[in-house]
Amino acid sequence: MLTGQTLLYFIYVLAAASIILAGEAFYMSFAGRRARAGVVNRRLKRLGEEVPAQESLQGLLQERGLTASGDFIFGAVTLNRLYTQSGITGNPLMFASMFLLAGILLAFGLPILFGFSAITALGTFFFVGFGLPLLVLRRGRNKRILKFAAQLPDALDMIVRSLRAGHPTTVAIALVAREMPDPLGTEFGIAYDEISFGLSLEQAVRKLSGRVGFEGLHLLSVSLSIQAKTGGNLTEILKNLSSSLRERQKLRLKIRALSAEGRISAWLLSFFPIIMFLILMLVAPSYYGGVWGSPIIMPVFSSFGILALFGAIVMFRMVNFDF
Repeated sequence: MLTGQTLLYFIYVLAAASIILAGEAFYMSFAGRRARAGVVNRRLKRLGEEVPAQESLQGLLQERGLTASGDFIFGAVTLNRLYTQSGITGNPLMFASMFLLAGILLAFGLPILFGFSAITALGTFFFVGFGLPLLVLRRGRNKRILKFAAQLPDALDMIVRSLRAGHPTTVAIALVAREMPDPLGTEFGIAYDEISFGLSLEQAVRKLSGRVGFEGLHLLSVSLSIQAKTGGNLTEILKNLSSSLRERQKLRLKIRALSAEGRISAWLLSFFPIIMFLILMLVAPSYYGGVWGSPIIMPVFSSFGILALFGAIVMFRMVNFDF
């Protein structure tokens, strides 16, 4: 009975992994077709559909969980900011509702179909309904910030060349919005549209920094604010900022290369006990004997699981650096 149940769980894990990989393959194929279609970024695509500029700006802001004026919709500003910075488009309520509905279905389905306990079902509901969307949003935000960090130095160099050619700053930002791909192209396009409809350059860049969450944009906002109040050579400021961001990017990649062995070791040490447990359950189900009937087995397993999770967190914190 234990062998069949374990095998069933293993099949479910494989099925879930297959669905995730199939979805990712479909998304990559769809993204590849969009790239081949020649659309530089999402904002230009909307403008190419002959949508008025103001309506396009409002649509881009609203699909990111903001109001038509670029402010946060919800009182929970931290969650709203996380959703906006993740780059996920669509209604935030629909996004949260999908995970809550999936959590409710699993909470009711697991006890009925597989006889899971009420505590397990409740834990599954909280993880799927509340924990999983936060993990998805944080992962989306981190990946988007990394893309933005790789694009921003080139965008600043483009602005510097445009300023040296005699163009005003707003025209230089419009050039970046037209020539750079997403995520940077659309974000700078939103900033350009906001300037066109009445915001100052400082305010637009400050809102841009809030929508993205990248520290380099905060430095850009501070640089523009200081330059506007005290004066100075803007091209030289942006050139130095571009060089600093590019050097930080090189340092980040170098550190990731040096810590690659530690990260792989952390992954192996984290998943090796789980993999060995599943293998033993499949190959030799009687290996643990009658220990499953002991009343202390669940507290012991829970304690070991918490210690293993704590060790994994420590290992990953040791090989991941914030700077």
